[in-house]
Amino acid sequence: MALKSFALIIAILAVVTSISHASDPSPLQDFCVAVNDSMTTGLNVPGNTSNQLGSVVTAVNVNNLPGLNTLGISLARIDFAPYGLNPPHTHPRGTEVLTVLEGTLYVGFVLSNPGPNMKNKLFTKILHPGDVFVFPIGLIHFQFNVGKTKAVAFAGLSSQNPGVITIANAVFGSDPPINDDVLAKAFQVDKKVVDYLQSQFWWDNN
Repeated sequence: MALKSFALIIAILAVVTSISHASDPSPLQDFCVAVNDSMTTGLNVPGNTSNQLGSVVTAVNVNNLPGLNTLGISLARIDFAPYGLNPPHTHPRGTEVLTVLEGTLYVGFVLSNPGPNMKNKLFTKILHPGDVFVFPIGLIHFQFNVGKTKAVAFAGLSSQNPGVITIANAVFGSDPPINDDVLAKAFQVDKKVVDYLQSQFWWDNN
């Protein structure tokens, strides 16, 4: 009986500990006394989507709004040209909740590696104005404008500096490049394909 109680306590502690580390640490004061700038402007202005991806992310985080320091939150505006894409990426330090203000977005995220002989599960939805979707911390996700008109979405993130890793840029556009033998074996393609991808310009829409 004591062993069962001990196991239950360990299980509860594991859950509580995982929840408590799901976002930035709680602040020890109302706000960071070292900063006096708690405002920024410009999120009403559409971003320039005339790039290869047809999208642009305007982030508001601790790097451009010091007043967010210690508060564990940040924000982003995402503008899409028709058929614009916010490519597969991850936020290593934050969960993202996205709401569509204008247009129609196809969005999704992929679960982490499953058990043997199983594929990574993909969750997708078509979002319309007013719809809200969540991307769990660290998981690869994307947004694609499937409409013939522009789209606008806003995202809140559970970190003052959630970070972003754009998958294609990180894998094929790193400096110095990842050895093409590594990538050819990982993606199970010919090295010429890897060399071609590494020679491309990988656009950063952030």
